[in-house]
This record gives sequence, C-alpha cells and structure tokens, in this order.
Amino acid sequence: MINIGVIGYGYWGPNLVRNFAELPDARVRAVADLDPKKLELVERRFPGVITTTDFQALLRDPEIDAIAVATPVNTHFELGMAALKAGKHLWLEKPMAETSLQARMLVDEAQKRGLVLLVDHTFIYTGAVRKMAEVIAAGELGETYYYDSTRVNLGLFQRDVNVISDLAVHDFSILDFLFGEHPVAVSAGGINHFPGTPENLAYITLFYDSGMIAHVNVSWLAPVKVRQILIGGSNKMITYDDLEPSEKVKIYDKGVSFTDDPAKIHEMRVGYRTGDMWAPKLDSSEALRVEGQEFVDCILNKKTPIADGRLGLRVVEIIEAATSSMRGRGETVHLHRKGAA
Repeated sequence: MINIGVIGYGYWGPNLVRNFAELPDARVRAVADLDPKKLELVERRFPGVITTTDFQALLRDPEIDAIAVATPVNTHFELGMAALKAGKHLWLEKPMAETSLQARMLVDEAQKRGLVLLVDHTFIYTGAVRKMAEVIAAGELGETYYYDSTRVNLGLFQRDVNVISDLAVHDFSILDFLFGEHPVAVSAGGINHFPGTPENLAYITLFYDSGMIAHVNVSWLAPVKVRQILIGGSNKMITYDDLEPSEKVKIYDKGVSFTDDPAKIHEMRVGYRTGDMWAPKLDSSEALRVEGQEFVDCILNKKTPIADGRLGLRVVEIIEAATSSMRGRGETVHLHRKGAA
C-alpha cells in the first residue's frame, strides 16, 4: 500500500485526492493547503485523511511514500525538490517547473535518489490519445505530414503563466507521446491584450527533422470552447475532437498521391484518394485514474512512468522556446535535438 500526501487542494487537488483514494494499492494519508476552508472540505469528504496548513508536516511524516504537488507553477520547483530530498516519490502538475534548468535539476535529483517522478500530462493517458498512438505506431498514417491543433476558449485567465504554459502544454506532451520526436525549431506569435497579465493568445509552429510540421493555436479569448486536432499522413488522416461525447477520434482513408513520371508530366502530378472513415472504440477509463495507477505501479515495481520527468523537461524546453519566440515577435528559436537530461 502506497501512502500519498497531496499538497494543494484548489482546482486540481480534489481530483487527485478522489482518484488516489479510489486506487486499490494507494491511500491518501494527508492533504496540505494554506486555506483552512479548503481543508474543511477534505475533512467532510475524506474523514480519515490528515489535514494541515504546513506542507513540511507531509515531508516529515515517515508513513508517506509519495507527494503529489498541485499548486501554482512558481512553487513546483521548491516543493518538488523538498519532497525528493525528503525521500518521497513525486507527482508534479504540469508544467513541471518555470524553467528547463529547474526541470533538469528535478530530473537529476529523482534519478540520483532512485525515486519515481511523474509529471501530470493527463492527456497522454486518455483513451483517445492512446488510440491515436496505436494507429501511428502501426504505420497506418504512412509518413506524417502535419499536426494541427486548435485549443481555445473564453478564459480562464491565469495570473502566473501565459496561454502557452496553460493550454499549448497539452499539445506539446501529446506530440512528444505520439511521435517520439523533439522539435528542432520553434516560431511563435502571441499578444497580451490586458496590461499586467500574461499573453492570452498565441500561434505556435514547431519544426521537426522528419519533415513534419506542427501548428498550435491557443487562446483565452475565443467565444466558444474548441479542442480539435488534425493529423495528416501520406496514407490516412486523423481528426480528434475532445468535446465530442462519442466518436472523439475518426480515421479517414484519404490522402494525395504524387507522381514524377516523365510520361505523365503533362497530367496533374497530384492525385486525390477518398476512402472510408473509421471511428475506433476508445477506452473510456478516466485518464487521471489510469495515470494514478501507473504512478503507484511504478513505485511498487521500480518502473518508469510514460509521463516521466524527462518528458516533462522536454515540454518545458518547448514552452521556453515558444515564449522566447513569441516575445521576439516570431523569431525562430532552435532547440537541441535530444531534448533530454
């Protein structure tokens, strides 16, 4: 049985506590939050859980095996490093840190101490994204041409991070999981419409050595909520609409063919192919539950989670590059190829 302490019971903390509490091999031992009123909610719903306004109490508790940090990004490094140095396995909300230097230090500390470090990139544990990964790994798409994402809504404005860290972070982790390739360059444009607040709209383009290009549109200023991804390949294409109640993923047997045959030089060199559409059955398990179970399994069996610290580090590197490009009005920022610690 893995005893877990949760730091932060604001927006995401209640979801973590609920899922950890329902796992067969885990138990929520304690929750820390600075707001006593939030702790009262914990006490009413989970009467057996210890509550405290002092996160250090969780670090000192010898019964706690792992710490989950669900606090603002600017606290992740301090709290995460404290947990690792206390010998606790670590679950960190995304993005894992404000800078790639901080992220790398967390990865190194966890590795040095032989501790599990999982970064909560929940989307890669959804049935939809895992199904897309299966299709791509099986080679059904052929050569991947592009990834195009629209992730927009009205609000919720963040005070401590810009819209890239808040929304595009999901696409960065999905891209890493689906294709296993780190971008070599990033170009981004964005703007802050309200003085004293982070950028609320951005358009990001990622370039890859394989020839694939990815484009991500994120905004807190859209009149409707949209969560759509298009992936184009030489053989097939995928659409993913996260807001669809059913058939979130659709696979189209559509594409183009190109000929360089000198005998056909006077004909159209590009042809079009239209075939069937397939909506595969998806695993309907709650992504956070799947992720939580993997975290516990990795602790019990000394394994590495899919969303480990190295993936988290690669995502932070892209956030840094995209933010730098955005503030340089679209100047291309180059990344090193491996993107890992």
